[in-house]
Amino acid sequence: MSSESGIEKQLQIIKRGVTELISEDELEDKLKEAQKEDRPLKVKLGLDPTAPDIHLGHTVVLQKLKQFQDLGHEVILLIGDFTGRIGDPSGKSKTRPQLTEEEVMENAKTYQEQIFKVLDPDKTRLVFNSEWLGEMDFADVLNLSSKYTVARMLEREDFSNRYENNQSIGVHEFFYPLMQGYDSVAIEADVELGGTDQKFNLLVGRRLQKEYGQDPQVILMMPLLEGLDGEQKMSKSLGNYIGIDDDPNDMYGKVMSIPDKLLGRYFELLTDVSLEELEEIKNGLSSGELHPMETKKRLAETIVAKYYDETTAKKAAREFERVFKDGELPEDIPQVELSSDRLEDGELWIVKLVAATGLVDSNSQARRMIKQGAVKIDGEKYDKMNLDLEVEDGMIIQIGKKRFAEIILD
Repeated sequence: MSSESGIEKQLQIIKRGVTELISEDELEDKLKEAQKEDRPLKVKLGLDPTAPDIHLGHTVVLQKLKQFQDLGHEVILLIGDFTGRIGDPSGKSKTRPQLTEEEVMENAKTYQEQIFKVLDPDKTRLVFNSEWLGEMDFADVLNLSSKYTVARMLEREDFSNRYENNQSIGVHEFFYPLMQGYDSVAIEADVELGGTDQKFNLLVGRRLQKEYGQDPQVILMMPLLEGLDGEQKMSKSLGNYIGIDDDPNDMYGKVMSIPDKLLGRYFELLTDVSLEELEEIKNGLSSGELHPMETKKRLAETIVAKYYDETTAKKAAREFERVFKDGELPEDIPQVELSSDRLEDGELWIVKLVAATGLVDSNSQARRMIKQGAVKIDGEKYDKMNLDLEVEDGMIIQIGKKRFAEIILD
């Protein structure tokens, strides 16, 4: 393969699923220069560990990083243990509560365990931005802040909206994009990845690199993945997520519940199928040659195998067929202990009962599931919230088609 065709192939792989690239010409030049100098590009992803768990929506950008690894480039995973104490204000309508150092580091530990389910740890350089941000004195901070203007900061939509609506903006929030941008200066990044909601912060990195005499990084933005509802961004708070630590059977069942319209998108952003296979899948779905249900089964098995193994994926597929096609209960229903002290005359409010199973994250999510008619108790659907139910040992709570819990009274 010639060097030119090699660069072209790299560009094809790198551009897969990308929403915006600033700019393709610059990326091509960087790839050519790196090839000529026989060195890898430094590809950066910054993550603030402000929440402990990762779902498939987070893995979209991690998947892109893995492609850079497979192409031989240096992946730098930057854990924002310093910036994470502020929290990224992007898209927020009010100031975020600041996390303690202990909370950030605990989340960072969980992040690392989960991230390496996608990335090759032997090919990943892990850095923490407290290494340089924590060493800055006030003079350094003043110098950094002089590189950017308040007017430019207020061009950012969330800041401008809050300013126009007389909502408070902490001065420390202005430092977040400056610190994220300075991270690129500190590691001399060639490329930085992020979601489309990170565009302002990524552009600040380019600007600061120029100010510090470096070549500006290429920005590569990935889309925000829709969740199980097919409409809103995948989010744990919305309950429309697939966690990478989900039980294999739950993971398989959740994938099987996605709308058909997301099949091509999920294959493109979440799997390693080749570009040729991806084109065949998209064309087959569009023409009707591929049946959505069978394609969805392939997707579900592929994703479970990615985070577990092929044997586990095939077992999850068999369990799905047994439970959902044949209408049987799962073989291994998780048991949830419920203290009798929580009951009043043997009864409990249905919202608290559903929340107690752990199948939802909160009472509000339990209300939402009940209202949607997604809750069954011992096979009977319940869609009213003003009910106190008699709780019996061994009763089965079901949410949707795939989540079950058995109540054990103690």
